[in-house]
Formats: sequence, structure tokens, C-alpha cells
Amino acid sequence: MALKITMKKGLVGAQKKQKDAMRVLGLRKIHQSVVHQDNKAVRGNILVVRHLVEVEEVEGE
Repeated sequence: MALKITMKKGLVGAQKKQKDAMRVLGLRKIHQSVVHQDNKAVRGNILVVRHLVEVEEVEGE
């Protein structure tokens, strides 16, 4: 299973930990989407920025 993560809100005023989590996920621009494998590291980063992103499950390797 894979996760499609879309950045919905910007990082202006965000904490450093949140900015770092977005960088690790590969998100830089609003409405940009990335697909990552579902694992604990990705889930942890999503948890940090859960109010800034939208997550969907997609079919993947």
C-alpha cells in the first residue's frame, strides 16, 4: 500500500520540526503531491504535519 500526500497549507509561521517533516516528505509547494510507501517513518512525519496535509491511500508496490 502507498500513501499519496498533498500539501494543503503553507509553512509560513510553522515550527522548525514541521518544516523539517515537510522537507523529508518532499513537499515544497501548496497543492504539490508525492507518493510514499506506507511505513512507520512516513506515518510519523505525517503525524507532525497532519493539519497541513491531506493523505489518501493508493495502490502501489
